Amino acid sequence: MSSGSNCTVHQKPKSPRSVRQRGSEAIEFTFVMLPLFSMIFILLNIAWAVFAKSTLQRAVRIGVRDGITITTTSNGSCLTDTVKGIVQANSLGLLHGSTGLGYVKVNYFLPPAPSSTTSPTDVSTASNADAGGNIMQVSVQGFSLVPIVPRISQWSQAPDKNPLIVNVYAADVIEPSRTPPCVGTAP
Repeated sequence: MSSGSNCTVHQKPKSPRSVRQRGSEAIEFTFVMLPLFSMIFILLNIAWAVFAKSTLQRAVRIGVRDGITITTTSNGSCLTDTVKGIVQANSLGLLHGSTGLGYVKVNYFLPPAPSSTTSPTDVSTASNADAGGNIMQVSVQGFSLVPIVPRISQWSQAPDKNPLIVNVYAADVIEPSRTPPCVGTAP
């Protein structure tokens, strides 16, 4: 073989079948990607709702846990305002500003006698509502969680952008204290 020879590679001519398959690849891609994106968007919305509700539930639990053991408050604030601030600080920004603070409720209940079957009495407006042995209930009520991706149930209808309403509660018995802080305005 000489060093100056040219090697040529012969390509096989394309058959009509391979040309037709190019169009089917785009259709197959569409058939696979539409359901895949739909499932991803559904999973994102579910994960967002679970995350938000879990975050708010954790925030009210921390608020109750701190609220039942507080014996003095800083800056002269009352117990209810302090607990609301704790919940807001632990909500990871979901309850930001005064609007978010409006979703947080703190109620106080006098438990029934041990042998009684009556329900607890709401004493939230009493000056001694935070007395030891009473029940503190912290809640986030009516929080509107907007979906990340609007829900599409039918192509002929507009996407559903209605928010999910989240309500979370936590309660525990207040520990006795010699000098309980002021209750403040509850709920």
